[in-house]
Amino acid sequence: MPFLDETGSELLLGNEAIARGALESNVACVSAYPGTPSTEVPETLSKYAKKLGVYVEYSTNEKVALEVATAFSWSNLRAMATMKHVGLNVASDTFMSIAYQGVLGGLVILTADDPGMWSSQNEQDNRIYGKFAGVPVIVPSDPQEAKDLTRISFELSEFVGTPVLMRTTTRVSHTRAPVTLGPLGDDVKLPNVRKGVFKPDIPKFVSLPANAKKNHPLVLQRLEKALEFARVHELNKREGFGKVGVITQGVEYLYVKEAQKDLGLDLSILKLDMVYPLDKEVILAFAKTVDVILVVEELEPFLEEMIKAILFDASVSIPVHGKDVLPRVDELGYWKVRNALERVAGMQITYADISQVPQLPPRPPVLCPGCSHRNVFYAIKKLERKAVKPSDIGCYTLGAMDPLKAIDTCIAMGASVGLGSGMAKAQDQRVISTIGDSTFFHTGLPALVNAVYNKSKMTLIVLDNRITAMTGHQPNPSTGIVADGDKGTHLDIETVARGLGADYVKSVDPYDLSALEEAIKEANQATVAVIVAKQPCALIRQRELSRRGEHAPLYAVDEERCTGCRICVNMLGCPALVFDREMKKVHIDEDLCAGCSACAQVCPYNAIYEMDEKGSKNFNVMRDDVKERWQRWYTTLF
Repeated sequence: MPFLDETGSELLLGNEAIARGALESNVACVSAYPGTPSTEVPETLSKYAKKLGVYVEYSTNEKVALEVATAFSWSNLRAMATMKHVGLNVASDTFMSIAYQGVLGGLVILTADDPGMWSSQNEQDNRIYGKFAGVPVIVPSDPQEAKDLTRISFELSEFVGTPVLMRTTTRVSHTRAPVTLGPLGDDVKLPNVRKGVFKPDIPKFVSLPANAKKNHPLVLQRLEKALEFARVHELNKREGFGKVGVITQGVEYLYVKEAQKDLGLDLSILKLDMVYPLDKEVILAFAKTVDVILVVEELEPFLEEMIKAILFDASVSIPVHGKDVLPRVDELGYWKVRNALERVAGMQITYADISQVPQLPPRPPVLCPGCSHRNVFYAIKKLERKAVKPSDIGCYTLGAMDPLKAIDTCIAMGASVGLGSGMAKAQDQRVISTIGDSTFFHTGLPALVNAVYNKSKMTLIVLDNRITAMTGHQPNPSTGIVADGDKGTHLDIETVARGLGADYVKSVDPYDLSALEEAIKEANQATVAVIVAKQPCALIRQRELSRRGEHAPLYAVDEERCTGCRICVNMLGCPALVFDREMKKVHIDEDLCAGCSACAQVCPYNAIYEMDEKGSKNFNVMRDDVKERWQRWYTTLF
């Protein structure tokens, strides 16, 4: 296990480096809700949790993850909670309060921001959360710093007595580079999960208004202590003596250094590892040695605004550039930073020559072959084209795209149910919401309670593929497996929905289109109806069948029966279905086909058949033995 070596160098992702830094820091607990670009931190640690005695948990949502980590901290153990940037919105209620209450064991909260929205619904800048809550914010620039600053963040947290927000971005989290390893913490070498001791402290841990009022000044005192720590540990580093000054942080620093080298500029660079609180003395000292300042930061003018305020208060008159020469949206990158430096330095602007770059055809994302979500969206579109169709965050959000177009809204985790509840009251069209199994447990439950309580006429279809698929197949309560691979408690969605008071609850196999359509029709007779569409993620199913030496059914098109109507292609959009424009026939790519039989059920001319081992053509794809096989796959895969 090279990752667990005591010394040497290892090629690590930024997220893997953070995991290593946590182990070197004697972390006792890492709790998380998986979300790109943060996912690899708990995923890496879960592989070694049993060996090292570290408790790793996939929590039901980010708020719970932070509360679990806080419990370890208040029991005098070091802990980390990890999440993507929008996850901190879910955890913010707890986050804002523990900033007042403080910590005992070091508590690091990793927020992985996603400039450019590579896999997110927004690109919010979570540095602002640190200022909002009054906690220090640490920003690494590469995998080596990701590891080293994780250790420093734990030390800072305990020195100050506050949670520390460690903010990475997609480029840092998913960059791979050599990382020099340090010694593992002595305690993480033990095979058993460590236990701490919680000692009640009413004024600290019970946030009654009277106690909170006393704790608020402590937040400001802790920020002063954080500045002391930053000075001792040299978290703000200056390099160069040019008259053009650059203040930057994180991966943006690397863009600055690359552009500086190519332009041959003599710069003064102030690199901030702790971007909040901002050291006024360091900023003023730097400003007095340069003629102009360029603030290079992704997204919001977080540093720029504070720097301008510091200089104004000190009556220091110096041009400060930032978002006037750099964009406030999307990632930065070499050329954006280079052009900004050229403008500030009074140089001629050069632009990248992209004339020789080939224009690749667009490749929109698509649901995998055999994905059962496709069948659900096909049925919704077929039966309820005029219904209002709120959905949620997951692979299934692709149901909004051609040719399915069975999703009307997507806001945030769990919003499909809450929005559906409101839509049922706001207008008269039928409401059919869709949500994944992991998201159902994440934030769907309170919204379903709300719909039941207020008698909102709606149908909720839970797309239960028994895994958190979009972020890399992490377990969840529907799976019944915990982070280290052991069995947990399987929470049956149908039982949960009945317990919450839904009028109509039914589980169906979405591979059986007739049964699925019948359930959707029946659900319209109820007030709050919940349909659980049960079929494992196609990728897991294919992998498991391969492990067993089995294979999914193979389907093919009978050319004599195929009329070239393309209904299967246009209604399902399965990548395995290919239309030959010359032959005017559809054929099935055997390498892609997952054997779900949806196309055979949709074909109006019964032109698609299953090939058995003897080479016979079985056009009756809905015969009972096929249904029985599907059910056996579902019940035995987990």
